[in-house]
Amino acid sequence: MAGNEHERRRLTEFFAVRAAGWEQRYPDDTPAYRAAVAELGLGDGDRALDVGCGTGRALPLLRDAVGPSGTVVGVDLTPEMLDEAVALGRNAAGSLVEAYGDRLPLREEVFDAVLAAGLVHHLPDPAAGLRELARVTRPGGRLAVFHPVGRAALAARRGHELRPDDIRAQPRLGRALDDAGWELALLDDAEERYLALAVRVR
Repeated sequence: MAGNEHERRRLTEFFAVRAAGWEQRYPDDTPAYRAAVAELGLGDGDRALDVGCGTGRALPLLRDAVGPSGTVVGVDLTPEMLDEAVALGRNAAGSLVEAYGDRLPLREEVFDAVLAAGLVHHLPDPAAGLRELARVTRPGGRLAVFHPVGRAALAARRGHELRPDDIRAQPRLGRALDDAGWELALLDDAEERYLALAVRVR
């Protein structure tokens, strides 16, 4: 548990110093986010959660999907990222909450869909994180584990090889989702994006 707390602090510090100007470093990611949000199948009045929302890039896209009567909530562990989201006006699209992705201050079975962009592989305990995302999602709701580039492209960008123990790799992800109460419906690990789409089961 102490190791988990250390990892959370490390992640918070890592993203804190990168928050200002984050989107200027990745200006072309919005179309990939839009496509991932479309895969969630949201409709008017639905409730959408973005865990690890960062600067809130997806919040306006989620708001467009659920309409004015829907609910949009963005959660991030880094206050500086949330400050950047406010500076960009993203709080107009949804509520912002400072919290850890594996400790959500939210009721059970509230959301119709969850977007987890660049999140799961950062969690100290990815399996526990997937269970927490399941806890706040209604049966039949959807989860998108997403990154705007594929795993191989991301590894090359960072100068390392793909790891076989990566939580996002099959069959590990499928087993972790299954154990957490999800059923994997789609896995697309192409050059231009990573998307695992899962459905909440009881």
